[in-house]
Amino acid sequence: MIGPERGAAERKLGRMIEDIKWAEAAGMDTAWIPQVPTDFDALITVALMGVATERIELGTAVVPLQAQHPIALGRQAMAAQAASHGRLALGVGPSHHWIVRDMLGLPYEKPASYTRDYLQVLNAAFAGPGPVDVENDHFTVHNPLDLAPTAPIPVLVAALGPVMLRIAGEHADGTVLWMADERAIGEHIAPRITKAAEGAGRPAPRIVAGIPVCLCAPSEVDAAKERANRILGEAEISPNYQRLLENGDARDVGDLCAAGDEEAILARLRRFADAGTTDISVRLLPIGNDRDELIASKRRTREMIAELAKELR
Repeated sequence: MIGPERGAAERKLGRMIEDIKWAEAAGMDTAWIPQVPTDFDALITVALMGVATERIELGTAVVPLQAQHPIALGRQAMAAQAASHGRLALGVGPSHHWIVRDMLGLPYEKPASYTRDYLQVLNAAFAGPGPVDVENDHFTVHNPLDLAPTAPIPVLVAALGPVMLRIAGEHADGTVLWMADERAIGEHIAPRITKAAEGAGRPAPRIVAGIPVCLCAPSEVDAAKERANRILGEAEISPNYQRLLENGDARDVGDLCAAGDEEAILARLRRFADAGTTDISVRLLPIGNDRDELIASKRRTREMIAELAKELR
C-alpha cells in the first residue's frame, strides 16, 4: 500500500511518487492506493504514478461507489488506465455508512443491490466504445461513449458478506479485503467468491488481503499490535468489519498484524497464501519513539517485504 500520507499536498504527493518508484525498482507486482475520506483521489494519484513508472500494476483500494455516477467513474478509470499504459486494477466498493451517509450525506440503503446495479453500468462502459444502455433498479443510462479501455481493466469489489461475495464473483474479477484473517479467507471468503465465479463462467477470482506488517524484535510485537489498533482501528464503528471478524480468529486489526522477525512474518504471510489469498497488500506499520525511528522502521520493513515477495511468488 502507498498512502495515505500526512503533510502539505505537494510534499505528500512527492513522497508517494518516490514510494511508487521504489516499489517498482524493488520488484513489487502491484501497489495499492487506498481511497480514504481525508486524502487525494486514488484514481488521479494512479494516473500520476502511471506516468512516473513503467511496469508495476496500480490498484485502488477502494473507490467508494456512491460518490460518483458509474459513467463518470468509468471515464475516470479509463483515463487513469491510459496514463498508466494499461496497468490499472480498479478496486471499488459500497464503503461504510459512516463515510457515505455521515460524511457525504448520501443514502446508504441496500448497498449490495446498489453495487450489483452499478457494476452492470460500469461493465457496459468498459465494453465500449459505443452506447451504454442499461436500465435497472438504480440506474437508467443511455449514454454514448467514444472511449474504450486500452486493455481489459480488472475490477475488484470490496466484498465482506455472503451476498457481496456472490456479486463480486459473478460480476467482477475478485475482491479487495481489509480486516480478514486467514480463517475468514479460507472458510468464508475464498469458497463463496470462487463458487460464484465458477457458476458465472468467470475465471478464478483474485483475493487481495490487506495486512499490516511490522518488522520488529519479538519483544516489540505487543507494541506493534497496540500501534496498529491505535492508528488503524475501525472495526468499532464499522458493522461490516464486525461481521467479518466473526468469521475468523482476529478480534481487531492488531490481531491481523504480521509482526515480529522475518521468519515470523514469512510464516504468517504463507498462512494467508495457503488460505486462498492471491495478492497480499502490505500496509507498512513502522514503530519508534520519534520521526527518525519511524522512518528507519518503515524502510527496514519494506526492504524485508521486497525480499519475502520473491519467496512467496
